[in-house]
Amino acid sequence: MQLLKDLYTEWNGSEPAMMEKLPGAGSNREYYRMTDAEGNHVIGCIGTSKEENHAFLSIARHFAKRKLPVPQVLAQSDDELRYIQQDLGSLSLFDAIKGGRDAGGRYTLKEKDLLKKTIHELPNLQIRGARGLDFSVCYPQPEFDQANVLFDLNYFKYCFLKATGIDFHELKLEASFKLLAKDLTNDSMSSSYCFMYRDFQARNVMLLKNAKGEEQPYFIDFQGGRKGPYYYDVASFLWQASAKYSKTLRQELIKDYYKSLSHYVEVPPFKQFCDRLQLFVLFRMLQVLGAYGFRGYFERKVHFLQSIPPAINNIRELIKENDFPYPYLISVLKRLTSLPEYAEKPEEPAKRKDGFKTTDNNPYKVNPSDGKATYSKYDGSGPLVVKVFSFSFHKGIPADDSGNGGGYVFDCRSTHNPGRYEPYKKLTGLDEPVIRFLEDDGEILTFLDSVYKLADAHVTRYLQRGFTSLMFCFGCTGGQHRSVYSAQHLAEHLNKKFGVEVRLEHREQNIRQILPRVVQ
Repeated sequence: MQLLKDLYTEWNGSEPAMMEKLPGAGSNREYYRMTDAEGNHVIGCIGTSKEENHAFLSIARHFAKRKLPVPQVLAQSDDELRYIQQDLGSLSLFDAIKGGRDAGGRYTLKEKDLLKKTIHELPNLQIRGARGLDFSVCYPQPEFDQANVLFDLNYFKYCFLKATGIDFHELKLEASFKLLAKDLTNDSMSSSYCFMYRDFQARNVMLLKNAKGEEQPYFIDFQGGRKGPYYYDVASFLWQASAKYSKTLRQELIKDYYKSLSHYVEVPPFKQFCDRLQLFVLFRMLQVLGAYGFRGYFERKVHFLQSIPPAINNIRELIKENDFPYPYLISVLKRLTSLPEYAEKPEEPAKRKDGFKTTDNNPYKVNPSDGKATYSKYDGSGPLVVKVFSFSFHKGIPADDSGNGGGYVFDCRSTHNPGRYEPYKKLTGLDEPVIRFLEDDGEILTFLDSVYKLADAHVTRYLQRGFTSLMFCFGCTGGQHRSVYSAQHLAEHLNKKFGVEVRLEHREQNIRQILPRVVQ
């Protein structure tokens, strides 16, 4: 670190007043925010590989000459193991869209706009960035080729697949790998003029406000890039394991990318583009699992272990929707996604007094005889039961039958009311049009973010102390839209995060639902 401080002093003329080490992710590089006495700050980097640093510094300078949105390199050591660059702030795209991820992939208009800005800017970096670039500086190799593909596929095999204990035929799997590698590299049109970012993901996009106060995407950590097909980066970005992008949103973003790309190069027909993209999605998913296996199983980094289940789910959906010409590989992946630790949880029916059955995934089925959706009590054995209500303030706060005297009562009336508008008057906060209205408006998400923090802290403490009952109530004018949405989402949030039994009641809708305790 002293050598980095010396580089800063040589560049700035004085020592930094403060050095703050920034959290690391998958990289072995160390980053520091270095601040002078007047509050100006830059980012200092200490690398472990001269070749990797040389790649970043060379590519960054080339991109800066092309006026691309990347951090400016301000100084570097003679051995290139340390350098200082422009500080793009602390807000990454990954952090900016956290609300959408936490809401199960229900992104607001603002979050979608940030995603669209980013995917729209990608061809600028890929195509304009490739013009005049000396690809020989790329590390560890200058071009995406079959050897590159086979290396990553074997990385998946040895660092992830073998760790799961699945039995497979080495030669048959290798034959599938070779076919896939050939198919991925037989299109010179998409790679002869393109810089393949390779690790294009939301964590590697920083958001910096322009003169108008608008957040613009800037790109970092592109030192692993090389000449290659543009499909790879689209697959990397849109199928990021933890992003939870819906199929509809993915399709919108693919169209935005395709339209932007067409301004730079001649593109294939859209259907052909989408079909070929799926091959790269398959490859990228396997490559990512290899990285997760190494970082998680071998290096014991929790973040990567947590990313494995959503990555497995992405593969499950992909092989269901596509007919890939690699039968043995697909058979192995089907067995992988069926392992007990990765298998989809079966829908466990909750019995009702009237003999009807429902599931947690579809809790709103009604009795056709009376149109009501009233659920029977669940005989849970968990120590803590959380009760969550939605209600109308005009009809009073729900009573507490636990003997504790009540709990939290949240007033949703400060948020935008869809009930004022004719299309939503007969709907509730469980209906998709109302959900989209509330989430696109965004006020309800900000409101719930604060609620979640209070609720999480309270549930954590109640579990620690062995308490058995906790109550949350959400009220609005009619107990129909905002309170219903809020109660439903808090109930699902607490059940998913803590595994506690949640008894949910939308009082004015006469809907009761049990979210059973999850046994760890």
